[in-house]
Amino acid sequence: MDGRGRDSRLETEIAHDGREHPVRIPADGVTLEGALAVPAEAGGVVLFAHGSGSSRHSPRNNFVARVLRNAGVGTLLFDLLTEKEDRIYETRFDIDLLTRRLIAATRWFTEQPQHRGLAVGYFGSSTGAASALRAAAALGPAVGAVVSRGGRPDLAGRALPHVQSPTLLIVGGDDLPVIDLNQQAYDQMKAERGLKIIPGATHLFEEPGTLEEVARLAADWFQRHLRVKRD
Repeated sequence: MDGRGRDSRLETEIAHDGREHPVRIPADGVTLEGALAVPAEAGGVVLFAHGSGSSRHSPRNNFVARVLRNAGVGTLLFDLLTEKEDRIYETRFDIDLLTRRLIAATRWFTEQPQHRGLAVGYFGSSTGAASALRAAAALGPAVGAVVSRGGRPDLAGRALPHVQSPTLLIVGGDDLPVIDLNQQAYDQMKAERGLKIIPGATHLFEEPGTLEEVARLAADWFQRHLRVKRD
């Protein structure tokens, strides 16, 4: 058996034990690196769509992921781009490409036998929020919920009215231009949605307590909307 075969077998044998396990996701002719963690009683798993210039190692998204796992929600942090692709500035802002990668990762996850029936959600940051919303619009009811942190949902454009997933938009109170962009996106959406503005927070939520509030709101949203579908 070649190395690729061994990788595939390991990925299908990942235990639902809450610990992070490395995974390799085939997408668009490349392989994306990631880390998957599924608590034993998880009703769903959240895929993280990082913003431009970020990766699965983002300290902010990793903090949110730990809070989600403590709340019984699984997480899949992965790179939407390869290292080579990420060195190309324009590629970081290619929303169409990022959306295709997120859809491919979603299909890879749901096709693993031991994940069958788990609900899927998206957590998108900055430009990653646009790819999360576009992917949600494309996959319809297969995506149980979306949360955007300091996102650019406006970049999802014409996909916004087609999003069926309950969506929570979280913005910093001092991130004024992004508040307006989120309000415009909110007004275009038809699905269940919420817009939460965190007072005193800037775009990266670096102020004390602000990222903790993001994580709390996200955990509440996913706990409410991601339900186990196993027999």
